[in-house]
Amino acid sequence: MNELSRAQIRDLMAQVLENQDKHLPADDAAQLREIGFRSLDFSELALRVEDETGEELNFDAPGLRRIATVGDVLDFLVELQHQ
Repeated sequence: MNELSRAQIRDLMAQVLENQDKHLPADDAAQLREIGFRSLDFSELALRVEDETGEELNFDAPGLRRIATVGDVLDFLVELQHQ
C-alpha cells in the first residue's frame, strides 16, 4: 500500500477546491462550511486518495458527521489509511 502523508492529502484537497475556484487556507482549524468544502468534495478527495494509494477507503457516515475543519478531514483520511 502506498500511504499518503498528511501534506500529500492536503495537496489533493487544495486541488479539489482549486477546480471550483476556491482556495484551501493554511489554517487547519478553518471551518469546512466557510471555505465551501461540501460532502461531494469530500467524496472526490477520498476517491483521489484511493487512486493514489491503490486501496479502497472504508468509512461510515457517522464518522463523517464529526468532521468540521480542514484538520478533521486530514486526520480522518490519514487514520483511514491505517485500518
